[in-house]
Amino acid sequence: MAFVIAAPCIDHLDQACVEVCPVDCISHDPAADRKAYIDPEGCIECGACEPACPQGAIMLDRQLPPVWAAFAEIDRGWWIDPEWARDAVDAQAA
Repeated sequence: MAFVIAAPCIDHLDQACVEVCPVDCISHDPAADRKAYIDPEGCIECGACEPACPQGAIMLDRQLPPVWAAFAEIDRGWWIDPEWARDAVDAQAA
């Protein structure tokens, strides 16, 4: 995984990152999710999403500050078990 969407995205679901992603690997369920998620298998590491995010929520996984380190696993987890990821986001936001 290269890029991760971290805490600043929670409750700020701007679609700019989705619009610039050339491989459509950023997604969320508008009815259930508080943030967007990057598909670790689909991301081509182009970096187009990072400057597009007005919240500064997207960064390389190796550049995540320790306080946001869990978001790398949360993004991976959403593609396997969205409910687990939603619970993890709620816990991070608390």
